[in-house]
Amino acid sequence: MTEEMNTSLTDTKVVETGDVVQGTVIKVEDKYALIDIGYKQDALLAVNEISNLFVEKASDVLNTGDVITVKVISLSEDKLLVSKKAVDSEKSWEELEKKFENNETFTVTIHDVVKGGLVVDLGVRGFIPASMVEKHFVEDFSDYKGKELDVKIVECDQEKNRLILSHRAVLEEIENKKKENLLNSLSQGQVLEGKVQRLTNFGAFVDIGGVDGLVHISQLSHKRVDHPSEVVQEGDTVTVKVLNVDRDSERISLSIKETLPSPWEQVINNIQPGEVIQGVVKRLVSFGAFVEVGEGVEGLVHISEISNRHIGNPNEVLKEGETVTVKVLDVDRGEKRISLSIRAALEEKEEQNMKDNLPKEEKGFSLADMIGDQLKKYQ
Repeated sequence: MTEEMNTSLTDTKVVETGDVVQGTVIKVEDKYALIDIGYKQDALLAVNEISNLFVEKASDVLNTGDVITVKVISLSEDKLLVSKKAVDSEKSWEELEKKFENNETFTVTIHDVVKGGLVVDLGVRGFIPASMVEKHFVEDFSDYKGKELDVKIVECDQEKNRLILSHRAVLEEIENKKKENLLNSLSQGQVLEGKVQRLTNFGAFVDIGGVDGLVHISQLSHKRVDHPSEVVQEGDTVTVKVLNVDRDSERISLSIKETLPSPWEQVINNIQPGEVIQGVVKRLVSFGAFVEVGEGVEGLVHISEISNRHIGNPNEVLKEGETVTVKVLDVDRGEKRISLSIRAALEEKEEQNMKDNLPKEEKGFSLADMIGDQLKKYQ
């Protein structure tokens, strides 16, 4: 009998508080589970020691026969208490510290949606604040439960049991990498398609594939523009030309104007010296008036070519916005200059009116013909 007792005592495992041991689940109740760890008495695993996350019933996560690793947290003659979450936490914190130091991206599954963000189970409770879930505002997070997200650790403090994760940081890293690659691939003179993101008083910002470039107001059109909304709207797809790339400051200068046909070329192909055409007075200056004869193309009417009478200033007879008839005096293709005359157009019109008002019998005869008939009378 004594030998049997000694053998039993020798085979019994010796455990102490703080020991980490392996055991088998032998019974599961709502609020606890009994674990056989090879000790003289079974260990009690309370439901709140199963996980760092809330567990309503032990049977929700444990089954009879499961082999688990636990830590002895209390030992007395009549009670042996163990914790599974303590083991999971210690192991997890070591792994999480490494991920944090290496700025590692990893995948988590959303365990629960709570006020202010999302909860994940990583052996410890991880929290993704609402502001760190997406780059944009999310009103309802209910669809995120059970969803997988790539995250980075932004705060890892074992002493405070604080683990903050961010999915937004992953998205921003991807965007920054994409932006860097795009900046390196851009070259001056390159023509691309983009989407107008926003308008300002000084121009339009256009997304050309993950990075915004500025189309200055002077580069929106060949004609004068007072506000970008006269030419483009947010959401418009536009063709742009790269004018300059500053990789250090990540600034890109673009032009829509440079991708459009030159209005000058279109206009000078349609007008010739001697032609009489119509135009709109765009600007009055001391030495004359600039008249638009085609979209974005202006010609100069010198002050001496404005009126048949002497004037001291163009605004004596003209006003901006007025439609006038002008005669093309000269087209300088090299200098892109057009010389116009209102006076010459008026004179030509008056001459035509005189011809139109001649008596029928005199039309078609020259002055010499008429004088010739008179001379015959004296022969």
